[in-house]
Amino acid sequence: MVSQSTSPRHAFGAGRKYLVSVMAGISLATLSLAVGAVTPPDTLVIGKAADPQTLDPAVTIDNNDWTVTYPAYQKLMRYKQVNGKGSTEVEGDLAESWEVTPDNLTWTFKLRPGQKFDDGSDVTAEAVKFSFERLLKAKQGPSEAFPASLKVTATDPLTVTFTLENSFAPFLYTLANNGASIINPKIVKEHGDKADSWLASHTAGSGPYRLVSWQKGQALTLEKNPHYGGSKKPTLDKMVVKIVPEASSRRLQLQKGDLDVAEDMPVDQVVALKATPSVTVHQFPSLRVTYLYLNNKSGPLKNADMRHAVVDALDYQGIIDGIMLKQAVQTRGPIPEGMWGYDDSLPLPKQDLDAAKAALKRSGESKPSLLLRYSTRDPNWEPIALTVQANLASIGVNVKLEKLANATLRENLGKGDFDISIGNWSPDFADPYMFTSYWFDSDKQGLAGNRSFYSNPQVDTWLREAAVLADQGKRAALYKQVQQQVVKDAAYAYLYQTNYQAAMRNDVKGYVFNPMLEAVFNVADMSK
Repeated sequence: MVSQSTSPRHAFGAGRKYLVSVMAGISLATLSLAVGAVTPPDTLVIGKAADPQTLDPAVTIDNNDWTVTYPAYQKLMRYKQVNGKGSTEVEGDLAESWEVTPDNLTWTFKLRPGQKFDDGSDVTAEAVKFSFERLLKAKQGPSEAFPASLKVTATDPLTVTFTLENSFAPFLYTLANNGASIINPKIVKEHGDKADSWLASHTAGSGPYRLVSWQKGQALTLEKNPHYGGSKKPTLDKMVVKIVPEASSRRLQLQKGDLDVAEDMPVDQVVALKATPSVTVHQFPSLRVTYLYLNNKSGPLKNADMRHAVVDALDYQGIIDGIMLKQAVQTRGPIPEGMWGYDDSLPLPKQDLDAAKAALKRSGESKPSLLLRYSTRDPNWEPIALTVQANLASIGVNVKLEKLANATLRENLGKGDFDISIGNWSPDFADPYMFTSYWFDSDKQGLAGNRSFYSNPQVDTWLREAAVLADQGKRAALYKQVQQQVVKDAAYAYLYQTNYQAAMRNDVKGYVFNPMLEAVFNVADMSK
């Protein structure tokens, strides 16, 4: 999911036996990661700003982590490629076929035969059952995509049945997201009570690639899974995620040929890359949004008038023009344009300092001070934080800024230890549920998605009704009511929706962008 978020925990444990021999033969030199080196033809090197936080599919809800986990794990479903383009529709991955009862409560999947984990073990219905039960037991962010009462039964080695208590409209689409990754139960059992920490820094999947090393702050290396059972075998032998914190360094390394792909590039660096003959900047319509979390539960912003003062004080157009260099469009509310359920009747937020001062006066707060915490995860967040600080100073609100490591920021977000923070969000599956239930249901407060700790019983009722209806028109009507109410409540401050941009060397072929999977590369289809 995309999201700004990453899991708050990560750990390092002992690896499987095959890792010892593989890692012994790997060095930064052989991977051509040294400065001035040109990447080898059998290796895709992706430059990113930060390490993953965790690789455990039952924990991570961050696209930055998914760069590694998606190539390493298969799921029952995957997003289709249609005419060479990514789509929001799904098709079978591990699932060969499926059927559902008329009441939408029982889903039965037949697995493709011959699918194997990266240690050669068979992918079975028991493995699917094990993975989902582990996911639901963990009760971390990824489990929020699935009904807590979900029952999974392995009826034979290649048949698995899911039983729901209530109809859940997006269910089939949730099976394509990262939390639905199928994990090798044999490996988990081998590591016993250390399995969770081991999975945070290793992979145990059946995808086309497997992780063989992680040098913190330097690089993660994946190689082809020799047991991969997919019909199309990967062309590239290796995928390396190189950690290059500074955006300007990622740009220079891409221009020199030290990187094949540069991720998380701010717009000023993208402008420079567009002028580089050996580089192509790929740009795609995105459902990714950037917004401010306003703590509805504690501190000065518990007061709705204070939240309105913040919303009215922000220079939205200045952020888009000055920080995003007009490479973004303003958002009206939580559901972005391009996702069904978008409400174009909502007014565009605009800076109105008189209204902000009036709201501040209504709040009764005298000389309020707010803490804005942000991380280095997105290069645009710091200038946004500075803009927010300046905007609120103009109405007499002091804002203290704290820049934190992303893992530390997430710990604070989970505890609600902030007044304002900044986040990015992109959907895991093509349904407004991702922008409504996650953001506003009171049961999802904290890292699960409701990072403003918003609570409104009427909104909860609308959201929970919409989640079980099969009629899209009725769901859309409910989502319109939700959007109108949460904007009225100033639950968040909605900033902008931007295109996704990935800069690549011209010899990289086969990349297909999927709007559901930002920062995820279809490495198995790519070549050089």
